[in-house]
Amino acid sequence: MNTWIAILATAAGCYGFKLAGLSVPARLLARPAVQRWAALIPVALLAALTALQTFGGPHGGLTLDARAAGLAAAGLALWRRAPFLLVVALAVVVTALVRRLGGG
Repeated sequence: MNTWIAILATAAGCYGFKLAGLSVPARLLARPAVQRWAALIPVALLAALTALQTFGGPHGGLTLDARAAGLAAAGLALWRRAPFLLVVALAVVVTALVRRLGGG
């Protein structure tokens, strides 16, 4: 029963957030500061998620393993302006090679 309460509470919360977003006045959304903030928030959230998944240890500590090598390879490929699919493929291959060689 607790699972269904959690599901219903989550659904109500999502609906509330959606309703709150739709009820914001248009003049507030037209402000340049709000538009800049709205453009940067998804990038910041994605960067935080990437860092947490890459460097987060099993007990909250910092872990440097094959995932960090894959992220470094992806960063280098992005810096060299490689196509996105190549960046992802390179990160996967480097991570797999480091794991295969015993690096985590």
